[in-house]
Amino acid sequence: MTSREFTVPASFTVGERDNIVAAVYAHERDNPDLVIFQRLVDGNWVDVTSRQAAEQIRSAARGLIAQGVAPGDRVALLSATRYEWPVLDFAILSVGAVTVPIYETSSAEQVQFVLQDSGAVAAIAETDAHAARIEQQRDSLPNLRKVYVIEGSGTPAIDELAEAGAGVDPAAVDERVAAITSSDAATLIYTSGTTGRPKGCQLTHSNLLYEIRGAKECFPDHLAEGEKLLVFLPLAHVLARALTIGAFTNGVTLGFTSDIKNLVPMFSVFKPTLVVSVPRVFEKVYNTAELNAENGGKGKIFAAAAQTAIEWSKSQDEGGPGLVLRLKHALFDKLVYGKLRAALGGNCHAAISGGAPLGARLGHFYRGVGLSIYEGYGLTETSAAITVNRIGGLKVGSVGKLVPGNSMKLGEDGELLVKGGVVFNGYWGNEEETRAVFTDGWFHTGDLGAIDDDGFLTIVGRKKEIIVTAGGKNVAPALLEDRLRAHPLISQAMAVGDQQPFIAALITIDLEAFPVWKDRNGKGSGVSVAELAEDPDLRNEIELAVKEANSAVSKAEQIRKFRILPVDFTEDTGELTPTLKVKRKVVAEKFAADIEALYSKD
Repeated sequence: MTSREFTVPASFTVGERDNIVAAVYAHERDNPDLVIFQRLVDGNWVDVTSRQAAEQIRSAARGLIAQGVAPGDRVALLSATRYEWPVLDFAILSVGAVTVPIYETSSAEQVQFVLQDSGAVAAIAETDAHAARIEQQRDSLPNLRKVYVIEGSGTPAIDELAEAGAGVDPAAVDERVAAITSSDAATLIYTSGTTGRPKGCQLTHSNLLYEIRGAKECFPDHLAEGEKLLVFLPLAHVLARALTIGAFTNGVTLGFTSDIKNLVPMFSVFKPTLVVSVPRVFEKVYNTAELNAENGGKGKIFAAAAQTAIEWSKSQDEGGPGLVLRLKHALFDKLVYGKLRAALGGNCHAAISGGAPLGARLGHFYRGVGLSIYEGYGLTETSAAITVNRIGGLKVGSVGKLVPGNSMKLGEDGELLVKGGVVFNGYWGNEEETRAVFTDGWFHTGDLGAIDDDGFLTIVGRKKEIIVTAGGKNVAPALLEDRLRAHPLISQAMAVGDQQPFIAALITIDLEAFPVWKDRNGKGSGVSVAELAEDPDLRNEIELAVKEANSAVSKAEQIRKFRILPVDFTEDTGELTPTLKVKRKVVAEKFAADIEALYSKD
């Protein structure tokens, strides 16, 4: 059976000479006083105009030319999200070179692999410690000529480049920009991957132009001058990067931080109009609000408010709310929802979520409190989003419709296949892997999907993550795990059960919520999760979350047993990717004994 093909044509074209960096110099020429960045300096947000940004980018680009960086050369950028990241990215692009982002959390071995595989001629590290990670691998990196440091003991990278390029004619940068074609490579992004060795996804200027022009069609009012976006996701990840370039191109004022712990006070000062995040951050905001309400003796009010928000959102798709629901919603808007909106700075009117499934429950809750989350779907290989929900076209629980200029269909096994302007044309230096993921021009996403008659896509789960029980039942773990993480006491959950008689789950405890729970349940403040892993009260609490998760699936898919792990999953200890997705293979290996125990005595 061949499935129906969905195509959304683009109303825009990408010319042979178009590129993503020309916007830097177009803003400088046409709108020099536009506040394009706000930079955090000693705790204060300082305006940076498009003229000032272009001057800084140009002087860094001149430095790269002086250092012999040629068009097509790869330059690595190893740093957390910060103001200098996009400035240096645009400088690299301005000389026709290719930016190779590396997560600042990468190990020395991972850094070495990316630098060696990409053949990078220069690297820019965030700190002296990051630079040391590169230097210790120097012997195996014959192409690497120079390492700059953004903020260390020596001259900052931007200043060092400016000094090196002082004698280079500024027109040399203009010539380099003019020579870029849309089919040239712009970036080489190594997939952090939940399995196996990283692969270098080569994205062209054309791929990224299709992404940002398509996004503008989907969000014409949000990607516009006067809007503000605070970027806190890693810029080494395609989602934050593509949105940064798209927002910059359209004159949105951008701020950058990697200080996730202090986001709420930062929101109140920066006052973003748009927030882009991964689901875990939206879950955390919800769970913290629920926890605070319970601690203040207002748990019942919050529960009623959350239920009302969800019902109100659902009613939007079913003819609108009735009088009673409207009154309840108005009451809770004063008591609860307004405070939640204030936590995001008070001006935020939309949010975009990607990187992992959000789940319909959270989608309805946020829409009900007045902050619609437009969930999208994409991969590094699709230059970020290839489908997205949008204003006037939002279906909660789905990942939206195609970004213009692209096509999709389902394979015989339900796998989502895509092609179009945003889809890359291959892995760097890896023809075998490239051939393996394309069939007649269609890219195999590895995700199982469903497409409704209106063209809305829903992701069922990762093909590789589908659990097949001993009884032959196929179970997609994402729905169960999403429901479990909704409980404020649960940090992470991973369903298991491949070739086993039933589904079980590994659970980790949220260390922020844990002290409050201990206090409420008369446990000693110094007692650890490991010591309470078999505690009846704690197990009863988790049991309730398991029951709630099980209510969403058939009997054969339900979790029959669970195990509370003594530690949480973190990026530092290797169980999470930089976008906070669980690395299932790593967890299965690390906690093999715990998984075995779930099935040893049934």
